[in-house]
Amino acid sequence: MPYATRDAIQRLREQIPSFRCVVGCHDCCGPVTASSEEVARLPLKSDAEHAAALEALSCPYLGANGCEVYEERPLICRMFGTTPTLRCPNGQRPVYMLDESVEADIHQFLRSTRQVLI
Repeated sequence: MPYATRDAIQRLREQIPSFRCVVGCHDCCGPVTASSEEVARLPLKSDAEHAAALEALSCPYLGANGCEVYEERPLICRMFGTTPTLRCPNGQRPVYMLDESVEADIHQFLRSTRQVLI
């Protein structure tokens, strides 16, 4: 992955506020698209694992104990619950929501990259 892309992903990640989810909740987990650069950071899953997750409207990285790739989860996953456009279905949120300009930067980055269905 080019350093510029890696740096852009890291810079955007650092600007997304965090918050505590409801323990055991995975309501925002499901099929999403992510940049090929982000997907390259994730462990490989078989076609069968991807197909089974898609059929269940889930994510192949959602395991019995939650997200198996939490530290490397894509930008779109990190944004859930931090912006009015991707609200937490359980009303959880950070103290300060994601700045609109940062959200616009993330969407611009995602539009400028090849997207892969996870």
